[in-house]
Amino acid sequence: MRAIHHLVSLSGGKDSTATLLLARMQFPDSFSAVFADTGNEHELTHEYLLYLEAALGIKVKRLKADFSDRYASKRKWITEKWPEHGIPAAQCEEALVLLHPTGNPFLDLCMLKGRFPSRMAQFCTDELKIKPLTEYALDLIDLADCDVWSWQGVRRDESDARRNAVGHEEIGAGIWAHRPIAGWTAQQTVDFVVKLCGVQLNPLYSLGMTRVGCMPCINAKKAEIAEISRRFPEHIDRIAQWEKLVIAVSKRRGASFFPAPTGDNRGVLRGGDIYAQVKWAKTLRGGKVVDEQWEQDAPACASSYGLCG
Repeated sequence: MRAIHHLVSLSGGKDSTATLLLARMQFPDSFSAVFADTGNEHELTHEYLLYLEAALGIKVKRLKADFSDRYASKRKWITEKWPEHGIPAAQCEEALVLLHPTGNPFLDLCMLKGRFPSRMAQFCTDELKIKPLTEYALDLIDLADCDVWSWQGVRRDESDARRNAVGHEEIGAGIWAHRPIAGWTAQQTVDFVVKLCGVQLNPLYSLGMTRVGCMPCINAKKAEIAEISRRFPEHIDRIAQWEKLVIAVSKRRGASFFPAPTGDNRGVLRGGDIYAQVKWAKTLRGGKVVDEQWEQDAPACASSYGLCG
């Protein structure tokens, strides 16, 4: 029987932290943790990884996708095909001047795509997390001559897309997906990490965030977008700069981090650039009334999971 290595996919969120703690409890001598750096995380998440390493006495392997080898073909495509499609020469030239890898995986991928990911085309997860983690697992299988259990912090009640998640299944090529908290609730996860294991959660959870993987996530809800703009306006400004850059290298000359829904006729329109989305996020009654609470100072703690006691 081949040996099994237990590889935990760590994001810095509550679910992956709980999964890490379970793997450490059950297989202390045959587990490791890996973090896929998308380039769109908050700096507090990177600091949290350092905390986990020190508190648990482990080392987290950092991975980062690299798309630099795909830029030459994209530039060739712009040079040869865009003029055939009627794209003005000035637009082609501007795109060629700007289209170079930045070293930030999220931004580099969006520049190649000429757009940002969306709920219907969530290529960020596939390209920035799943592929690097799978490649790492396959390399581990070759080097250590073992099978890999890929421990994933997936819960069925997170979303409709995950409601049928299987607790354990074979993926292929020696990789098995293992989801030990698939049946847990969010509060069960928090209580396990904090109360049972005595481990701190990512501090972003105490600052009003419900998602901590990206800052912001393309799936962020209205209240969270407003909270991010209040507490971390520099991250909104960063996305605004990314929007300008992606638009400049986009064939359609259009790209927004949060696309506007079709037929949106609210008083303050959702969509447009990131600043328009923030403006909408700070409204009530379908965008007709400004919610004045967002003009006040942010509370010191604003946890949804009882972390402010």
